Amino acid sequence: MNEQKLRHLIDQVKDGSLPRRQFISQMAGLGLTGMMAIEMLASSGVAVAQSAAQSVPPYKPTRRGGGGILRLLWWQAPTLLNPHFGVGQKDLDASSLFYEPLATWDPDANLIPILATEIPSVQNGGVARDGLSVTWKLKRNVAWHDGKPFTADDVVFTWEYVSDPATAAVTGGV
Repeated sequence: MNEQKLRHLIDQVKDGSLPRRQFISQMAGLGLTGMMAIEMLASSGVAVAQSAAQSVPPYKPTRRGGGGILRLLWWQAPTLLNPHFGVGQKDLDASSLFYEPLATWDPDANLIPILATEIPSVQNGGVARDGLSVTWKLKRNVAWHDGKPFTADDVVFTWEYVSDPATAAVTGGV
């Protein structure tokens, strides 16, 4: 299959004349995984997920840890719930329910702050002019599940943990 034929199939999915499932099946027949076919559609703007604001109704728990049963369905079960040993996106997705990073990537490959107030840069003073140090500013009033405050000591602990070769964390080089 050439690029022109592939673009034609993607256009058919876009206009609704070819079901996504049939496109994925055709790609699987060519030896691509279903996830690769889905990524091809997503990068073409076909399979873009709804924003969180559109897909999740607002909910305010009455107490910490409250809210009832959480049911999730993944195509593959996570192996473990530690993102520093995650062997696939399934593990990172599962651990993201309770592990939060300083920052993450949005769908447009821009860094967005999560536990940080802003992304460090030379302009805001977070990245030293010589490029040898970075200062992250943490959000205030963030607490652990037990109510203890989240502090810079927690960030240092995690950095030391993943940087230690004995830990063998897959996130050590990040």
